[in-house]
Amino acid sequence: MNTIPPIEKVLVANRGEIAIRLCRGVQEEGKRAVAIYESPDAESRHLRIADEAVWIGPGPRKDYLDIDRIIWAARKSGAQAVHPGYGFLAENPQFAAACEEAGLVFIGPSAATIQDLGDKTISRRLAEEAGLPTIPGSGILPPGGDGKRAAVEFGAKYGYPVMLKAVAGGGGRGIRKVDSEKELLSQIEIAKNEAISAFGDGRLYLEKGIVNPRHIEVQILGDQHGNVIHMGGRNCSIQRRHQKLVEIAPSLLDPALEEKICQSAIQYAKHVGYVNAGTVEFLVDSDDSFYFLEINTRLQVEHTVTEVVTGIDIVRRMIRVAEGKKLDVTQDEVFCRGFAIEMRINAEDPKQDFAPESGKHVAVYNSPGGPGIRLDGMAYQGYTIPTEYDSLLVKLTVYGFRWDEAVSRLSRALKNYRIVGPKTTIPFYRKLVLEPEFASGAFDTGYLERHPELYDYSDQEAQEAKVAKLLSAIHYHGKNIFAE
Repeated sequence: MNTIPPIEKVLVANRGEIAIRLCRGVQEEGKRAVAIYESPDAESRHLRIADEAVWIGPGPRKDYLDIDRIIWAARKSGAQAVHPGYGFLAENPQFAAACEEAGLVFIGPSAATIQDLGDKTISRRLAEEAGLPTIPGSGILPPGGDGKRAAVEFGAKYGYPVMLKAVAGGGGRGIRKVDSEKELLSQIEIAKNEAISAFGDGRLYLEKGIVNPRHIEVQILGDQHGNVIHMGGRNCSIQRRHQKLVEIAPSLLDPALEEKICQSAIQYAKHVGYVNAGTVEFLVDSDDSFYFLEINTRLQVEHTVTEVVTGIDIVRRMIRVAEGKKLDVTQDEVFCRGFAIEMRINAEDPKQDFAPESGKHVAVYNSPGGPGIRLDGMAYQGYTIPTEYDSLLVKLTVYGFRWDEAVSRLSRALKNYRIVGPKTTIPFYRKLVLEPEFASGAFDTGYLERHPELYDYSDQEAQEAKVAKLLSAIHYHGKNIFAE
C-alpha cells in the first residue's frame, strides 16, 4: 500500500446540498474545503459554506462533468484530494483514474472497482461468485435479431413481467418493466437508443420481474486494511419510476432477516475487496426471499438516515479511509437505535406528474426545527431555483425512538415547513405520512400505484385523526415492534 501524504485541503466536486454536506465533513476533519461552481450557481449556498471556491466555467452542467476542468481546479486551489459526492462524476471510473494520475486522492473506491461494479453484468457475476442469491437474468443481449430472439426466449422461460435494463444504468435510470412479448420487442431498440444517449453504452440485459418487492439496501464501509463493516439496512421501497422518494432506517424487516441481508452485503464486499463507502441493494419478495440487485460505488443521497440511527459520520470515515487509516468502528460497535425517515423536498408539482418548478423565486422559506430534525439543503429565502439543475431543495430527515414517534414527528415537521414561491412536494408528503399503510410500515414498491388518492391534498384533518388512532395501537407483522 502506497504511503498517502497528509491531506490538508479537499476539493468538493459537486454542487448543492451534497456539496454543503461534504464541506462540513471536511471541515470537521480539520481540513479546508474547496468548492467549485458554474456561472448559474454563483449564488449557491455551498460557496458560502466552503473555505474557498473556484469558478470552473459558464456551464450549465457541462463543466461539472468536465474532468480536465475539475483536475485544473484542484491543482489551482492546492487541494490534495477530491470528493465527488453523488451524481455528476461520482461513479465515473475515468474521473477516479484521472485523479489518481494527477496525484490526487480520490475519496471513494478505486477506478477499477467503479469500472467493474458499475457494469451490472459484472457486478451480478461477482455476486454469484460470492454466493449471493440473484434474480434470473439473460446476460448481455447480443445486437440485432439475435438479441431480440434471446429476449423472447427469456420471456417465454420466466414469464412476464420482465425488467429490461441498461448495463450502464444506475440511480433508478435505464430500467423498463415489460409486460408482454409484443411490448418487449417494441422496447428493445428504444431502450438501446436511450441508454446510448444517457450513459454512452447501449448494451441491455433482462431480469425476471419481481412484482412489488421491498427495496432494501445495506450501507457498507471498507478500509485498505481488509476491514469491512455494515451499518444496517435501509428501506427505499416508496418509489416513483424507480426513483426513491422516501428512505427509512432501519429496514422495517424482521431483524433476523435484515441481519441475514446485511451479512450477504459483507460477503459481497469482502469478495470484491471493497474499499470506502458503498451500498449493496437487494429486492425482497413477499415470501422474504431476497436477491442481489446492484452495488452503488458512492455516497448515497439517503446516507442521512443511517447516520442518524447509528450516530456514525459516513463522510468523515470516507475521508479517513482515503487517507489510509483503519476504520475506527468495529462491527460490534454498530447498532441502530430508533427509526429515521428521509423525504426529498423538491421544487416539483406532484399533481402535474412531478413537473419541475425551476426558475422560480423562493419568497418565503420557513423550515421546521426542534428535537429529532435534520435538514440537508441549499434553499433559502430569496433563492432563485436554477433551471439548469435538478429540483432538490432540501432533504428532511427525522428521528424517533419508536416508529410511531418518527412518523408523528415527520407529520409535525411537514406541517411546520413553509416554502412559498415554487410548488414543492411538501403537500404530497403531508398526505402520504397520514396514509395508514405508510403508518403501518408494511409497504412495498407498489405503494404509490395503490394510492392515487395521495395526489388529492384535501381532508387532512380527518386523516390526521384516523392515523393518530392507528399509531396508538400499531402492530407490525403481528408483533408490536414499536413497544419493545
